[in-house]
Amino acid sequence: MAHNPVSTGRRRSAAAALLAAGLTVTACAPSSGDDENSASGEAAGWPSGDVRIMAPADPGGGWDQTSRAIQDVLGNQLDASVEVYNVGGAGGTVGIAQFVQNEGDADELMTMGSIMVGAIETNNSPVTLDEVTPLARLIGEYEVIVAPENSPFQTIDDMVAAMEADLGSVAIAGGSAGGIEQILAGLMAQEIGADPAAVNYIPHSGGGEALATILSGRVQAGISGINEIREQIEAGQVRALAVSSPEPIEGIDAPTLTEAGLDIELANWRGMVAPAGIDPEQEQAAEDALAEMVESEEWQQVLADRGWEDQFQAGEEFEQFLDEEQERIRAVLEDLGLVGS
Repeated sequence: MAHNPVSTGRRRSAAAALLAAGLTVTACAPSSGDDENSASGEAAGWPSGDVRIMAPADPGGGWDQTSRAIQDVLGNQLDASVEVYNVGGAGGTVGIAQFVQNEGDADELMTMGSIMVGAIETNNSPVTLDEVTPLARLIGEYEVIVAPENSPFQTIDDMVAAMEADLGSVAIAGGSAGGIEQILAGLMAQEIGADPAAVNYIPHSGGGEALATILSGRVQAGISGINEIREQIEAGQVRALAVSSPEPIEGIDAPTLTEAGLDIELANWRGMVAPAGIDPEQEQAAEDALAEMVESEEWQQVLADRGWEDQFQAGEEFEQFLDEEQERIRAVLEDLGLVGS
């Protein structure tokens, strides 16, 4: 699978800004899976007990899948148990509001990503990512546009034609308001010269809930992370219409949006944060543990099995990326009319 280009732009057209927001990639950090790093983690007292990972969405979605993959691999690496729990709602803003109450507890972690960045803006969340400790960005995943069995859309051209004829008549299910899926739907409208804010987008608190709506046939189309719905595509329960990657995705019989005449590429990244107020040595030890995890053969197999792209970066590099990402995504949401300027 091709890797994403590194973005250097700040604010461009909505399509270019989205490319920057979703497709920034950096080289992997050097491996820290050695005795020295393990010893430094123990010396820093991390973890001091069992590790708990919040997936700030309902079970079944991308954050849940990522959290449980981390649970499996990190749990084998640490001399501690790793537990995952779900707190769904409002694109992760319900979860982060609860998570920040763990201030100073380095054994509490939360999976997050670009969807949360957008949801914080569109939900006008009083709790923001300024109130957590960024640890690492881990993976990226592309989106797929699908149609349920009873949908009249057999191809992406069918869907585009229907949107051009009557944008509001095409109901599209996806994740949280302001998240990657809604941004992608808005970009499609923009590409056909329609008002992105007029898209008939049906948001859901998590991937599992969105999937249920898509499978029910109550919408004409849906947008999802590829691995959240790959099983249903392979089973023939939904039709893959197009993917948001720069090149076709192995195992998905659908063109890219670019091949379909829509100049759009978009990926969703996910990462890990800790509460605010943790000890700097514990922060470093947690980052080292994640760096060791991503270098492991077990994690690399997870990436291969799920089709996730390795987008690891940690420490100051991730903090800088996150600052820039918040600015970029807000600019995109403004361009799409989803938040005020």
